[in-house]
Amino acid sequence: MGAFSFLDVFGPFVASSLLFAQRVSASSDYGYSPHGAAAGNGHVKASIGAIVDLSSRIGKEQKVAIEMAVADYYDSQRLALHIRDSHGQPVQAALAAIDLKQHVQVILGPGTWEEASLVAEIGSKAYVPILSFADASPRWATKRWPFYVQASPNQDEQMTGVAAMVQSWRWHQVTVLYEDNESAAFQVIPHLSNALREVGVKISHLLALPPFASSLLSKELERLKSELCRVFVVHLSPPLAERLFDEAMKMEMMGEGYVWITTSTATSLIHSFGANTISSMQGVVGIKSYYSETMPRYKNFHSQFSEKFSLENPEEENNEPSIFALQAYDVALTATLAMGEAGNMSGQQLLENILASDFQGLTGRIQYRNQEVTATNKFQIVNVIKERKVYRKLGFWTYKLGFSKVVDDDDDENIVVYNTSVESLEQVFWPGGQSRQVPRGWNPPITPLRIGVPTHSIFTQYLNVKVNDSNNTISSSGGLPIELFKAVVKDLPYNLSYKFTPFNGTYDELVEQIHLKNFNAVVGDVAIVAQRYQHAEFTHPFTESELVMITPVRSKTSNQALLFMKPFTKAMWILIAVITIYNGFVVWLIERNHHLELKGSMVNQVGTLLWLAFTTLFSLQGEKLHSNLSRIATVVWLFVALVITQCYTASLTSMLTVQQLEPTTADVELLKNTNANIGYCKGSFVEKYLKDVLHFPHMKLKKFTSPEEYAQALESREIAAAFMEAPLAKLFLAKYCKSFALAGPTYKVGGFGFAFSKGSPLVADMSQALLNFSESGKLRELEHNVTGSQECVNSTNSCMDNENCSRLSPSSFWVLFVMTGGTSTLALVIYAIHHRRKLIHNFMLRDDQHNPIWASVLLKWWRQLIKKRSFSRKDSNDVEAHHVSSADHLDVQSQGLEERSIP
Repeated sequence: MGAFSFLDVFGPFVASSLLFAQRVSASSDYGYSPHGAAAGNGHVKASIGAIVDLSSRIGKEQKVAIEMAVADYYDSQRLALHIRDSHGQPVQAALAAIDLKQHVQVILGPGTWEEASLVAEIGSKAYVPILSFADASPRWATKRWPFYVQASPNQDEQMTGVAAMVQSWRWHQVTVLYEDNESAAFQVIPHLSNALREVGVKISHLLALPPFASSLLSKELERLKSELCRVFVVHLSPPLAERLFDEAMKMEMMGEGYVWITTSTATSLIHSFGANTISSMQGVVGIKSYYSETMPRYKNFHSQFSEKFSLENPEEENNEPSIFALQAYDVALTATLAMGEAGNMSGQQLLENILASDFQGLTGRIQYRNQEVTATNKFQIVNVIKERKVYRKLGFWTYKLGFSKVVDDDDDENIVVYNTSVESLEQVFWPGGQSRQVPRGWNPPITPLRIGVPTHSIFTQYLNVKVNDSNNTISSSGGLPIELFKAVVKDLPYNLSYKFTPFNGTYDELVEQIHLKNFNAVVGDVAIVAQRYQHAEFTHPFTESELVMITPVRSKTSNQALLFMKPFTKAMWILIAVITIYNGFVVWLIERNHHLELKGSMVNQVGTLLWLAFTTLFSLQGEKLHSNLSRIATVVWLFVALVITQCYTASLTSMLTVQQLEPTTADVELLKNTNANIGYCKGSFVEKYLKDVLHFPHMKLKKFTSPEEYAQALESREIAAAFMEAPLAKLFLAKYCKSFALAGPTYKVGGFGFAFSKGSPLVADMSQALLNFSESGKLRELEHNVTGSQECVNSTNSCMDNENCSRLSPSSFWVLFVMTGGTSTLALVIYAIHHRRKLIHNFMLRDDQHNPIWASVLLKWWRQLIKKRSFSRKDSNDVEAHHVSSADHLDVQSQGLEERSIP
């Protein structure tokens, strides 16, 4: 529809009409010219044409405003104004354009896109600029017609403002009523739809109303009354809007619970509606383009306009100017300023002057970009009430900024605070006048909802529905989905009646019954699948959104050569070895003089030490230990070793029994390559998922109807694995946790949810109620009460997936290691202190040939150290002599001791 226009549809008819018009244009006048007398005056240098619909309030206001703009800057001797009446008919507007193009340099108007598309074609061929009043022109119009200028702002930003209001009041669905014309259908409504979609609001009904069809209007309103949605967005011309609200009042659709939002097309002219219509529209919320009413220029314009409009249109009860009058005044002012003193300039030069316009008009800054006037980004929100001014001003909405109670005009110093919520504005008086609370936006159904429930769930613990075969009714029902639905409905802010109805078919067929109008909703273990969205809409899921695989388990500890090392960590083994060798060394050192087997060569003693370290507790009994120090160290080490040994035994035993079970396979590709059989629940979506997504062959898929069938097939290896939704898998494993386990990756799916008819407002309310129920912890409590514990009571394989979680580390025994190490160290220190003199004498005076190699080397090093220290002293001679004599005395004494020690 990119280049679609009214001219494309009615081209042949218009062409013939225009040909006739060209022949009679010289002798016919399709309107009138207030300055026509000056047309032949030689002082007239320029002429302006205008095409308006004088049968409408908008056209009347535009005519007065254009005349005022021309009169304010030029007199009739210098600028002629020719106004033609289109009567709201595109063909009439085209005929008027053919006539005007011969007399004027620029044409203002017309007011609708259907008229403007024809006038633009004529003006561009005649090189006459067209300044259109149409509020909805496609982007391609200025490219197709170079002399076409969009002189009034498009309504894109306004539609965004309407969507912002709907979102702020938390309504999820609206009904849109618009006038059946090209500009609305192909330009305004698409923008509104996009704006609503971006904020998560759905259009439940999109109703196009013809301009003249009162009987059809009644029928359509009657149909809308029977629907649940109570929020209506109205984009209609003022005459049609008046008829709509009068009819809605008769049908009692203007009472409490209803919401009506009008766009600027109707809102800007509410002041011109009749008293009966205003009375019918009590509580309507409207949005309109904002313009400052405090500027001196506006006050002067208002005064003159009201007087002139009353004189020319005495049949109108209200003479207040609207935004349409202000826009027409600014457009006419743009044309007059662009023409300047030169009335004979070319159309191209005049177009360039128009596009170069930049001045402060009544509606704001007038500036053209890409042949379109810059759109206003400020809108006023009003509420219709029974007051002298017809409506109350609630506040403002500014594009990309939000809502505010005041607006920042260029001529004031208001401090503006913007908010994302419309509730920050003044209080709204809604239709009905009974409550100031924001209406819910829809009414719950009066008749009970027909809710379908599946009767063949394979886990009766999760969903158990018993059917009375005689009359096909439910005799009893239970399970998590049923109880959850009942609990959530109780939390809704309104009463919702319902009745459960059994259904014995597949889950896809069950959901399709909603589309077939057999059910209003579906409750059960129904998975949220994309394909099912063709027939219904789902709430937020109330279970995990996963599909899992279950396989039999096998021993994980078989064929592991180093299994005996698993009970302790590497650090634990190293610490045990270190403390054992250390304790053995202490006992060897203390007991070596009392046991001949602890003496000998260095190699023999090292081997004896290591042997003693690991056998002291078993081969060297307490009565063979001669020192109390070694006995104490040994007793403490015996206690520590006993504790560690028992812990090792317990851990190894646990690993050899329950901890080391693992799935038989965790690779889906291996299952496919080995042509293994796969199990799934009968009637669920899993079959399609296994075939279309995981690509298992159809002949390898087997369906089951009970957990017992699953278990038997897995144990007998009839199937290698089974696929289930996560909540059902929990129940299955809670019963068969010692034989089966989860394996492989998990697959994201929709989870279980409640299904409703597409567009049902219950979806949003139920989703919110489900989230509240879940976040409060009530859902978890309900799951435990209804389905019981989903964990295997006798299972001890909590570490099945983590082999390190049961391995013992030093952190568990550090107190014991400190105790035995500290005791041995204390014994060693006491022994060293008590025998220090004897150790030194035996060590220093013993002949090198009787000492072990390591002792001889150590003794030689010690003597060299003593000798070096004695030569390094630089004392007096007396001191040196004293040291020499002392050393000699020590040598003699040592020699004597050595001699006495020889047997």
